[in-house]
Amino acid sequence: MKLSVVIVNYNVKYYLEQCLCSLYRAIDNLSAEILVVDNASMDDSEAYITERFPNITYIYNKENLGFARANNQVIRESKGEYVLLLNPDTVLSEQTLEEVILFMDAHPEAGAAGVKMITHDGRFLRESKRGYPTLAATFGKLSGLGRLFPHSKSLGGYYCTALDMDGVHQVEVLAGAFMLLRRSALDKTGLLDENFFMYGEDIDLSCRIEEAGYQNYYLPYPILHYKGESTSKDTYRHVRVFCEAMDIFFCKHGERYGVIGRWLVRAGIHLQMCVRLFVLFVQRLFSFPVKEMKTSFQRGERFPRFLVFGEEATIHSLRVLLKRNGLSGKHHFVVSNEMSAVDGHGSPFISLKGFTHVVYDCRAFSFSAIIRLLSHHHKMGLSLGIYNPESRVLVTPDKCYI
Repeated sequence: MKLSVVIVNYNVKYYLEQCLCSLYRAIDNLSAEILVVDNASMDDSEAYITERFPNITYIYNKENLGFARANNQVIRESKGEYVLLLNPDTVLSEQTLEEVILFMDAHPEAGAAGVKMITHDGRFLRESKRGYPTLAATFGKLSGLGRLFPHSKSLGGYYCTALDMDGVHQVEVLAGAFMLLRRSALDKTGLLDENFFMYGEDIDLSCRIEEAGYQNYYLPYPILHYKGESTSKDTYRHVRVFCEAMDIFFCKHGERYGVIGRWLVRAGIHLQMCVRLFVLFVQRLFSFPVKEMKTSFQRGERFPRFLVFGEEATIHSLRVLLKRNGLSGKHHFVVSNEMSAVDGHGSPFISLKGFTHVVYDCRAFSFSAIIRLLSHHHKMGLSLGIYNPESRVLVTPDKCYI
């Protein structure tokens, strides 16, 4: 078997459904298996997904084992020459996996590969390519100097800003949201470090792959990453887990920094955790009056306005769905498909003023076209919605409508 795709799910069944729809198109010409491990979801994910995708292997855990343990649990059962770690809140282009595997087959020194990830509004996601968190790179990231001096290999090193996002590059760190691993490299490095509950395990594994004599590659093949729909980042627990993961990483790999450097980094991590926890506390303390003020002054901005592209039957279904969800705004519907609306929401004959989301029918448009259009027109600031006529679910980064 050529490929094993491993997905860890936690309470995001609609995002996972969309991910699997794109994934099945992407593995159409590959010998592949799909394995989903569920970390004790409470949204009926197991029944919902297994009914719609009976050919996948679905493992339900009765407790949340964390990202690393859950991945390892399934990797041990997988059979592929390559193993893909994939987040459930991603959407793949139809050609992505074939292109990545062709590259890996042609480059035996490549132990792992990541791809060009874009966000729900088409912007490039900087986490797609990263460098080792040296003192200079970490300082550049935290101080903002990395953005001011993007061509600096030291200050901009955390996100490798000196490297072109549309080129092929050797990089030091790949993101766990899409991480294609050579099985033989995994055999040498070992699996993900289970001391990491969530966050940091991808940096650690990237480092160990290089230490085993392989290279990590960034490839400019685009995918969509909603970025964090499977986790909540505005909680005290998230801040603690993230900072603890960074502390574990620097304890494990701190010999690169020396005694003083390691002490400074760890002190900075704990200081950052205290500051972020305090900011969260203040936000929670004053959240009620702030929300009230926003509601009273921006009442007209509370509801999304959709610019919809799709087949006529799809548009009829969407009208019913929007009405059922109380979304009675001034939406605009365009009967179209990938051939008739080549430029999608960038078409000059449509006024985009006031729209918040662009919605594509994934039966009328390929996922490749959707991602291309979103990326090409990212300056319009529209968030993506994808409607699946089969499940009749509209997935947006803000909410899923059924």
